Amino acid sequence: MEDHDHDHDHDYAHMDTPMRANAFELSDDKKIEIIQDHFKAIMETLGLDLEDDSLKGTPKRVAKMYVKEMFWGLNPVNKPETSHFKNKFKYAEMLIEKDIQFYTHCEHHFVPFFGKAHIAYIPNGKVIGLSKLNRIVEYFAKRPQVQERMTMQISGELKRILGTENVAVIINAKHLCVASRGIKDDSSHTTTSEYCGKFNEDITRMELHRLLALTS
Repeated sequence: MEDHDHDHDHDYAHMDTPMRANAFELSDDKKIEIIQDHFKAIMETLGLDLEDDSLKGTPKRVAKMYVKEMFWGLNPVNKPETSHFKNKFKYAEMLIEKDIQFYTHCEHHFVPFFGKAHIAYIPNGKVIGLSKLNRIVEYFAKRPQVQERMTMQISGELKRILGTENVAVIINAKHLCVASRGIKDDSSHTTTSEYCGKFNEDITRMELHRLLALTS
């Protein structure tokens, strides 16, 4: 198991997904049309017969899947609205949302990786609805990804919304680029983590790990 531990001194220069400046000049429909043509060319290059009833609709299906399903998180207009609430109960202890499932694609081979995210934060003046945490994870998962970057993106967004540095994100994932190609290791998982604010203190981090273990 790999474990990449980022602390609050990490260089965040590479946290954003690499995007061209004109990435959103084309409409989704135009992108689907272009991708459809390119994927058709790929299939033809592979020698597939696109006149076959089973294959002739594949280029358009793949194009729509890329734009509307797999990678909609690339467009910032799709970012979920994340309203928060005043912490009227003055709750000041750790809040944990565990086992948030996600499914994304490695940007190196466009092969899936998937797993679970665990999020913790210590409220300051704000709390966020639990379902919003799931939506934040989903938004950053719906784009070509690198697990380390995705961990940092979720953490950065939570800190922005909650107005606190006291955030921790842990992601455990299985990468099909490892399981299905190259070394073909079907048993390994990769764990990445981002600890910020009080979660950099040993006692707080140990308490987080204890609580995560209690609910396993």
